[in-house]
Amino acid sequence: MQENDIDLLIIGAGLTGLALAYYLKDQPLNIKIIEARDRIGGRILTSYPSEGAPIEHGATWLGRKHEALNTLLKELGIDIFRQELGETAIYEPISTSPHQLVQLPPNNDPSFRIKGGTQKLIETLARHCKSDQILLNQVLTKIEEDGNHLVAHTKTDSFKARKIISTLPPFLFYANVEYPPNLSENLIDISKRTHTWMGESIKVALRFKTPFWQKQQTSGTVFSNVGPIPEMYDHSDADQTVFALKGFFNGSYYSVSKEERLNLVLNQLRKYFGSEIDQFTAYEETVWRNEKYTFSNYTEHILPHQNNGHSIYQNEFLNGKLFIGGSETATQFPGYMEGAVRSAFTISQKIIASQ
Repeated sequence: MQENDIDLLIIGAGLTGLALAYYLKDQPLNIKIIEARDRIGGRILTSYPSEGAPIEHGATWLGRKHEALNTLLKELGIDIFRQELGETAIYEPISTSPHQLVQLPPNNDPSFRIKGGTQKLIETLARHCKSDQILLNQVLTKIEEDGNHLVAHTKTDSFKARKIISTLPPFLFYANVEYPPNLSENLIDISKRTHTWMGESIKVALRFKTPFWQKQQTSGTVFSNVGPIPEMYDHSDADQTVFALKGFFNGSYYSVSKEERLNLVLNQLRKYFGSEIDQFTAYEETVWRNEKYTFSNYTEHILPHQNNGHSIYQNEFLNGKLFIGGSETATQFPGYMEGAVRSAFTISQKIIASQ
């Protein structure tokens, strides 16, 4: 076991962890970031093929009201582009009636995507870190107190730090990490009843050589009460040079095979697009429930966004040595990229003020 004596240890190299390191980059602090996965980004995951459109398997959209995220993107020199919805959408209200092409109302609050893929934000933030600052394949198992320090144990190493910031989804922190016995019982109780954003999501995407859904009398925007795809959108790139459709898939299908999900996808989309849907060049999916560093089975029934943004997460714990951050903990826009950035900024200001 190797022990590192550092000022600040950040648990998780997702958006919150990397943004936190970015906000603290000019501080005289020895900072390490440990990540359980073999990649950075957490619930941001963009697939970049040698040919075809990039596919967002995780966090995708932002809006004008997401001020912290937009400010960060501008500061980093990262452009955004408007999500194409079109003037019409395919709407399937019930299984006993055919789908309809409906007119979409004017959209005064459009969604945007990051040009070049959401992963560009992650990679840009990582470039502001020192070469030895991010450590992958470090699965956190235990946190214990050692005087004025905390010691974080992973499966291979231990890290002694003056302060630790966990950016793990609170339920995963509760379920998978052995914590000090004097940790706030209220925090533990709320954490075990906090919904994990993205945890039950399944995202599916099909790449195509041509955007046939952009023709008259059809649309790349789909809303269905029948499913198993409840929503689908045009996922072509900003320059309209490579093309794809991407949607959400009913999360209850997490246990079936990839081939079965693909067949269900094609069967549903053939109703709308006919045989043109079979001209796809690639199919991709991510079942986030099967990602062990994203999801653990709840111990009781949890509602979507339950306890996201709870006031308990604004506190410091273990005499100011432990902070709980991440998208779920933000007081505004919890469960979104905006929440992740706001959480990082808020904690960074507390760290700076404590120096």
